[in-house]
Amino acid sequence: MLLTREDLSADHQTALGPTALSWAAEHGREGAVKILIGREGVNPHRPDDTGTTPLMFAARKGHKGVVKIFLEYRQVDPDKLDTWEATLLWHAASCGDEGAMKILLRREDTDPDKPDQEGRTLLSHAASNGLEGLVKILLGRKEVNPGKPDKYGRTPILHAAQFGCEGVVKILLGQEEVDPDKRDNRGQTPLLYAVANGHEEVVKILLGWKEVTPNRPSYKGETPLMCAVRKGYKNVIALLQPPEAITLSTT
Repeated sequence: MLLTREDLSADHQTALGPTALSWAAEHGREGAVKILIGREGVNPHRPDDTGTTPLMFAARKGHKGVVKIFLEYRQVDPDKLDTWEATLLWHAASCGDEGAMKILLRREDTDPDKPDQEGRTLLSHAASNGLEGLVKILLGRKEVNPGKPDKYGRTPILHAAQFGCEGVVKILLGQEEVDPDKRDNRGQTPLLYAVANGHEEVVKILLGWKEVTPNRPSYKGETPLMCAVRKGYKNVIALLQPPEAITLSTT
């Protein structure tokens, strides 16, 4: 087997940047990773031209077995950034793999609230993907701010509302730091995002909270009801109309 030959360089980079270890990590080849990571002269942290390390490749692809090997065999920096300012957790979150993320979150030296280049935290990504289990785990870490906005002013609950993640919305509403009526940089609230995407159940949930203003407009002046009318969402329109308006329309 070529990997066992001492006269071959296992740390040689190809023209595209990745080493043999990076390739093995990206493709989930656990056996090859175990051999390579123990070879003298192999740098397990060596990045390619984009700043992506072998461990980042494994985390991005959701290869939790490979991630375990790296974390057990070598000291790694879980908060190391690549050229896109993304951490290992971000790479794992981008593919929605809870297994790899849970491994990283068990490490005390992992910052679970570190944002990526868009200012989005792991909680934000978990919220938009409806990963309720991971959301609960993250909320159990004192470093995590459940109301932290990204650079566009969008909070985790706003992302959850936008993608219709009812369970996550309910979980986040139970957090004291979460403002369910907070606007983003365009003046849009979680309710407005839920309405715009026709997520009836999320609309119902949000309307059940006194902190939510049903007719709060965006900075362009569009209210949730106006948005529902423009989109033609009849059921959502019925939810947003005040009782007196429904009574008058039926008389």
